[in-house]
Amino acid sequence: MTTNSGAWLEDLTWPEANQRFSDGALVLLPVGAASKAHGPHLPLKTDALTARALAQRLLERLPLVVAPVVDVGFYPAFARFAGSQTLSETTFRGMLGELVDGLRRQGARRLAILNVGVSTEAPIDAVCGGAEDLLVLHMRALGGAADALIEVPAGGHADERETSVVLALEPRSVRLDRLAPEGPFEATAATGDARRATAFKGERILAARVDDAVAALLTRWPDLASG
Repeated sequence: MTTNSGAWLEDLTWPEANQRFSDGALVLLPVGAASKAHGPHLPLKTDALTARALAQRLLERLPLVVAPVVDVGFYPAFARFAGSQTLSETTFRGMLGELVDGLRRQGARRLAILNVGVSTEAPIDAVCGGAEDLLVLHMRALGGAADALIEVPAGGHADERETSVVLALEPRSVRLDRLAPEGPFEATAATGDARRATAFKGERILAARVDDAVAALLTRWPDLASG
């Protein structure tokens, strides 16, 4: 494993991690829930699955060091759905701040956060917004080139877009037989029409998001292109 190739932090030894930090490697911190309701048809791990997949594709294109996925966060709208895990906003902000500060103390000089959630956007911006050594990437702002594929734009959670992504990543996890006519979010923990989802759309969505993330990272740190 060369220092100019991307790597998961968890796969490195601590001297290898130390060397990469010393060399100025960009450390990416993905944030995505490992256990959060996504309608009756998607697994609780949908956000973490997506965060890890996006991070893997990014490290294949840029010399990043990707930290373990932060798999619990601030998700108040899902607290009453069985299996959903959420922290208070104060606790989430404190945890994230400590993780970022810890990486800085260990020598990381450039950091980025890849956030898959929506309710986590404001807390992340409050902790990290404006820092010169840190770039925040919210997934909701990535992948616009694939929007034309979405037949029912209305949605936002466990919808056509999100279901397509899971069909592309782990189709066995999608319970297509449990899809039902659209119902209120309060009852299903889903919005939009997931019945129009396909794995093809999911692959295109993932590719578009990665393209946008790469462009944003290279705009901030052009030298990554030579890694």
